[in-house]
Amino acid sequence: MLDRIKPDSTESGPLVVVGSVAFDNVITPFGSQEGILGGAASYCSFAASYFTQPRMVGVIGNDFGEEYVDRLKNRDIHLEGLQKDESGPTFFWKGKYHENFNRRDTLDIQLNVFEKFRPDLPQSYLDSKFVLLGNIHPSLQMHVLDQLPGNPFVLADTIDLWIEIERNALLELIKRVSLFVINDTEAEELTEEPNIILAGNKLRNLGPEAVIIKKGEHGAILFHEDGLFALPAYPVTELRDPTGAGDSFAGALIGRLASRNRTDFSAIKEAMLYGTCTASLTVEAFGCDRLESAGAPAIEKRVDELKRLISIS
Repeated sequence: MLDRIKPDSTESGPLVVVGSVAFDNVITPFGSQEGILGGAASYCSFAASYFTQPRMVGVIGNDFGEEYVDRLKNRDIHLEGLQKDESGPTFFWKGKYHENFNRRDTLDIQLNVFEKFRPDLPQSYLDSKFVLLGNIHPSLQMHVLDQLPGNPFVLADTIDLWIEIERNALLELIKRVSLFVINDTEAEELTEEPNIILAGNKLRNLGPEAVIIKKGEHGAILFHEDGLFALPAYPVTELRDPTGAGDSFAGALIGRLASRNRTDFSAIKEAMLYGTCTASLTVEAFGCDRLESAGAPAIEKRVDELKRLISIS
């Protein structure tokens, strides 16, 4: 039986996760690995699977063997939306991290079948009440929203590339987002505001109900109409590969919200705890390995520890 963190709600909201699936070559001060299963959709879906059954949307190439599909299936990830394009290989990224892990260089990137990817949702996904839009092109993120009826809760992520070359499209997307997640340097670039508090308020004024600005090893800040909430990072001592940490944070966060079927200020704050602790597991090994194998009890243990760390009672 798949281990999941039990929600306090009788009925979860269906969650769809849209993003890239990739093979990564990663170099860190602690070593290197090649052919790692990566991509935003992979990390997000693995993380969300500890709370609910995510519906994955992405594209894979002719080099994506059944052993990788089985890894996703073993976490009970719904794969009807995972398209296979036999015309070429899967999206590929190679990167190198520097000594303090705060900076990385992209050494090679090959879009391959991802270049033609169009995220068309299966009919069975259209009742999704929660949506995670990984950091793909804003027009593709918008295409997903155009397919969904009603008013789902939408978490969107982005990267500096889209801020630099697709700013207007990104600003239009943000108007339709419930929760916008961005890191501190991207927030400064998008708002032209070096003060993180002022940047968060500016982002909220662009349309989203809530904004989370991630600060890496310094935690994250939530901006919401009901107030601010600052959460430190879980204290990791075995940092090996930070790739996918932000995606794991987002996947666990919205997975927790979907499992509880709640999106109020209190629920988002609590979900940030789970997102932070899930991401802390991801960075302890290359790729998705630690995230896949850790188990729900390991996440719950870290959540309890982080709660004690931030408590003043």
